[in-house]
Amino acid sequence: MIVHSLSGPSGTGKSTSAIQFAHEKQIEAIIDDGLLIINGVKVAGTSAKFEKNTITAVRRAIFQEDEHKQQVLDALKAHEVKSLLIIGTSDKMTKKITKRLEIEPIAQYHRIEDIRSEREIQMAKFIRSTQGKHVMPIPFKQVEQNFFKRFIQRGFDILSKNKEKLGETTIVQPDFHHQVIDISKNVYFDLLKYILEQYGVIAKIDSIQFTMKGYSQTIHLSFYVSSPVNYDLMEKMRGLQQLICEQFRQHFEFEPSAIEIQIKGII
Repeated sequence: MIVHSLSGPSGTGKSTSAIQFAHEKQIEAIIDDGLLIINGVKVAGTSAKFEKNTITAVRRAIFQEDEHKQQVLDALKAHEVKSLLIIGTSDKMTKKITKRLEIEPIAQYHRIEDIRSEREIQMAKFIRSTQGKHVMPIPFKQVEQNFFKRFIQRGFDILSKNKEKLGETTIVQPDFHHQVIDISKNVYFDLLKYILEQYGVIAKIDSIQFTMKGYSQTIHLSFYVSSPVNYDLMEKMRGLQQLICEQFRQHFEFEPSAIEIQIKGII
């Protein structure tokens, strides 16, 4: 068996990227948080996200229980898995999993930064810290509702570059995840309004719209610019977009997906 490792800090989007990454690398199976996943479907194991606290979640993820370990090993043998991707928060953790499962040593190491952009990682961290949402790379029907007291919903389809469906995700909020930062939508509007009011060439704000849907955030700004236009208008607008990105990185640690600007006229 050829074993791959994919590691990165908690909440950086490893589970979200795993199935597509495995498909591109022609890796047959995935071990993620105690689950064995083949062709986008759970075939064995129990998820660490079902646990009630972080200590038991870690123990579940590294297969400390003999029965759990044997169930996954039997499934690996039954499916004659020739290549496997093990996901963990560090190389040390993925090595510990291979040792515990008594399988071949890791042949290739991959980092989350190799397969996701900085913006995608920032956004994944933001969603984890503000909403406490965790992604499981298995279909909704395979997740038992009674394990989660607070939150469970269908995620999204995972597609290949050729738009072939590879699997699905389910979004959950584990019982052990209690630390969530609540940010009012007014905070985003207030920051955008402040930036526009301080930006020299804007004479009057017409409207500010901010929409956040999953990993996508769009800002739409409509305003009047000041006369006379003795400046490079396009350069000023690009500068405004850059300033907004910098301010969002500073205050929220993510960049918006799109910043759309409409100039209504000149005052």
